[in-house]
Amino acid sequence: MKKIILTVFAASSLLLYSTPSFALINFSVGVPMSHTITGKNNDGSEIKAKSVSGTFIQVGVPMLPGIGIDSYKTKLEDSTTELATMIYNLYYLLPIPIINLTLGAGVGSTELQCEDCAAFAKGTANQWYVSFGMPIIPLFDLHLSYRSVSSKIKIISGGEHDLSGNVMGLGIGFNF
Repeated sequence: MKKIILTVFAASSLLLYSTPSFALINFSVGVPMSHTITGKNNDGSEIKAKSVSGTFIQVGVPMLPGIGIDSYKTKLEDSTTELATMIYNLYYLLPIPIINLTLGAGVGSTELQCEDCAAFAKGTANQWYVSFGMPIIPLFDLHLSYRSVSSKIKIISGGEHDLSGNVMGLGIGFNF
């Protein structure tokens, strides 16, 4: 009987210790894995992403919204143009045992970077996102995130490019 009680206590302690609701602070860092652009050029043609690189960083405390920043660059297919995105986020890490569920939203800017990009104004961006994390060892979790980004960049001579899309990311979180 003592072994059963000790086993249940150890298992529940490990479970509760690894959840964000019992942490004093949570810190997360991630990288974008893919960027799919669903918007269109001014002329109605598709815009395709070739690759994406950058970081997602979040810091927060339990029961209060945390803050975060997303900074990444997406190389566009068939060109030397890059789409630079910088978004500031507020998020909330839900206190659910076993799964670390994060919901967030943010606003920021996008900018086309290339040799002849003076014809484009800096654009605005906003997003909502969700992240699912699974504890891998006490205090650490591995999480997958989905971001839905809405972005438009105006052409100075008239019109605009819709660079909205989805970004998938992978990261690691630390709750202590």
